[in-house]
Amino acid sequence: MAEGKQGMPYKSFCDFFLMLSGSAFLAVLASQLLFPRTTDANSAPMKGVVKGCDIFSGEWKKDSAPAYRNSSCKFISSPQDCLTNGRPDTGYLYWRWKPYSCELPPIDTRKFLNSMRGKSIAFVGDSILRNQMESLLCILSKVEEAVLVYHDEAFQSKTWHLPSHNITLGLIWAPFLVNSTEAKSKKDLQIYLDVLDTTWTSQAQNYEYIMLSGGQWFLKETTFWENNTIVGCHYCPDKSLKELGIDYSYRRVLRLALRFLSAADHKPVVIVRTWTPSHFEYGKWYNGGICNRTMPFKEGEYNADPEDAVMRGVELEEFQEGLANGLNLKLLDTYHLSLMRPDGHPGPYRRYHPDLTKKPQEDCLHWCLPGPIDTWNELLIAILMGEEELRFSL
Repeated sequence: MAEGKQGMPYKSFCDFFLMLSGSAFLAVLASQLLFPRTTDANSAPMKGVVKGCDIFSGEWKKDSAPAYRNSSCKFISSPQDCLTNGRPDTGYLYWRWKPYSCELPPIDTRKFLNSMRGKSIAFVGDSILRNQMESLLCILSKVEEAVLVYHDEAFQSKTWHLPSHNITLGLIWAPFLVNSTEAKSKKDLQIYLDVLDTTWTSQAQNYEYIMLSGGQWFLKETTFWENNTIVGCHYCPDKSLKELGIDYSYRRVLRLALRFLSAADHKPVVIVRTWTPSHFEYGKWYNGGICNRTMPFKEGEYNADPEDAVMRGVELEEFQEGLANGLNLKLLDTYHLSLMRPDGHPGPYRRYHPDLTKKPQEDCLHWCLPGPIDTWNELLIAILMGEEELRFSL
């Protein structure tokens, strides 16, 4: 099977899983992660998120309109403004997530803003969280447009304020959550697994809600440090170092971050957003991978990428440990609903009217705005508003 093509035989997937992690528990979990739809609303990771309804298990249904228009929102970064950049199809805009066991009401932006009055939310992570923050800003701007009140020198970390509701939204750039440095090249990353990045930890006490999420940065060529000592690496065949599974760094980082927040005096509500699947076919980002689909997948049409499934497995395990440690945790499990949306990425339209005859590099990881990522915030709002916002259909 060519690299990047969809699917993987079940046995090959499980063998790959065992090779990568060496964890007996993850081996058992492998079959569940191939088709991660949860049918038990009271399954452990979902329990208590929205009482009586597993909002993460469902299907995509045709809808009449997107959450907003790209022309009406100034917060969309150019690489995610697919329509302005010339994407010719618009069908990807007209789908809505329908949980199997309940109905999600349309977003009541005004009611949500009133419920969050005087509060603050931080998104801590990488460019996928930036993508999600821009979506949230667009949704909220239908009632009140946020005002940018801070940005760092590189415009990676930003803070917005909604003065009429006294709400603060923070985007904190910390792609590894721990300290990291670039050494000889961008491919030679050094990650310090036992030292949290103070870019976000120094601000944590300012926020009642903190969303954490990892991303594809953890799949890069990296050297791992603990106690000021190199302990191994990932994807470094030219180095005389111990090769560690792709879950090694992510597990340690999530555990360290959640334990830090568990010990925090102000006890924030912590939201763990799950891994974001990519939809590269016939290659990857760096070797000609594409994503030119215009329709969602149906259930069972697409299997999880082994790396994606391993990392989501780590998240679910660490989420459970955080609950056991008494942390006020919420799970925003966007993995499965995102897996079904290969049509939602910019592809070549990450650039303005690209010359398709030259086969431009495609983006099959980030999401068009508006697009499927708006559903992530629809679910986030449902979680923060509480179960009374759901109309049960059972």
